[in-house]
Amino acid sequence: MRLKSPDSVAAVVLASLPDSNTLSCPRFPTEGNPNSLLTFNRPNYLVINADESEPGTCKDREILRHDPHKLVEGALIVGSAMKAKAAYIYVRGEFWVEMNQLQRAVDEAYAKGFLGKNACGSGYDFDVYVHSGAGAYICGEESALIESLEGKPGRPRLKPPFPANAGVFGCPTTVTNVETVAVVPTIMRRGASWFESFGRPKNAGTKLFCISGHVNNPITVEEEMSIPLRELIDRHCGGVIGGWDNLKAIIPGGSSVPMLVKKQCEEAIMDFDDLKERRSGLGTAAVIVMNNQTDVIDAILRLAKFYKHESCGQCTPCREGTGWMVDMLERMKLGNADFAEIDMLEELSYQIEGHTICALGDAAAWPVQGLIRSVRPEIEDRIDSYKAEHPEFSGERKKVSYKPHGDGH
Repeated sequence: MRLKSPDSVAAVVLASLPDSNTLSCPRFPTEGNPNSLLTFNRPNYLVINADESEPGTCKDREILRHDPHKLVEGALIVGSAMKAKAAYIYVRGEFWVEMNQLQRAVDEAYAKGFLGKNACGSGYDFDVYVHSGAGAYICGEESALIESLEGKPGRPRLKPPFPANAGVFGCPTTVTNVETVAVVPTIMRRGASWFESFGRPKNAGTKLFCISGHVNNPITVEEEMSIPLRELIDRHCGGVIGGWDNLKAIIPGGSSVPMLVKKQCEEAIMDFDDLKERRSGLGTAAVIVMNNQTDVIDAILRLAKFYKHESCGQCTPCREGTGWMVDMLERMKLGNADFAEIDMLEELSYQIEGHTICALGDAAAWPVQGLIRSVRPEIEDRIDSYKAEHPEFSGERKKVSYKPHGDGH
């Protein structure tokens, strides 16, 4: 194995980026990331985010479990290009098997002389450290990950300063994700033009899609960007359980993006620009399929509970707002709500979105906004049904979270 010069590595990788957002984290694209492939006068570090905790997302663990050497090789290439002193791979705490697989691959690379002093005989010293998290979703945010890596509670930092200037141990740090780094060796071997040959302009490359839910064959598969959503499901998953006509909605990019209803799914293509135009997003490319037997209100409630549980509590809109959303959705699931509360819930989600230190507030708000946009009539019908079954509450505006029953307790 022979390392190319940092300038040649940077040239090839950057050549694959101008027309592509593919090498990205859900909310921090490599193309626009000021951390990417920079060099500094101070020691600098590469941090790889393997804290994969987004519900429905299961791509990074496949790389760690089945092809960890590709990630180690990618870390060496990217680290040498940015002249980093070391790489830290932060692995989700529950990924015990995957972390052991990765550590074994790192140990083998050291034994072969690919890592450590004089890595690959290049005269360049580079170390890779595998670090286990403790299972906190918030540590998927880059600054919270850095805090955890330094032995502190995993809470997002105020920015600026950004990790590019003051990251791990106060040194310049590039934070990126597993899929981004693992694809770099293939780009180096095949060239930037090969990578750009997949997908549409500005959405080029390949992507790992994690497809779960009501499909005949749940799977994680690598496909080209811009593949039609229906084709992706039919080709690799054997279609929707009960047939395509039994489809109700799909969350196309992990639990933090708004759902698409059946009509939108028939036209959607799986890339950043198309899904953004549909007021959703590619996110982590975790496709969650829900058929007509799904209670979508209950499904979004389950996600709201997740974000409430995982909030670090620093920001009032997130700490308080996620609990309020769960409370309102609990009642809307039953129909024990007022029509005005649908607008109140939507307004609450907008008060959370964009008003927090990190993107967890946005991630909690967007599924709720998508629910109201997509199935508002269903929520209203459920409220009507509840009032029909409980005529004593009809025509009465909801003022409390829960109606007293029986003896008033």
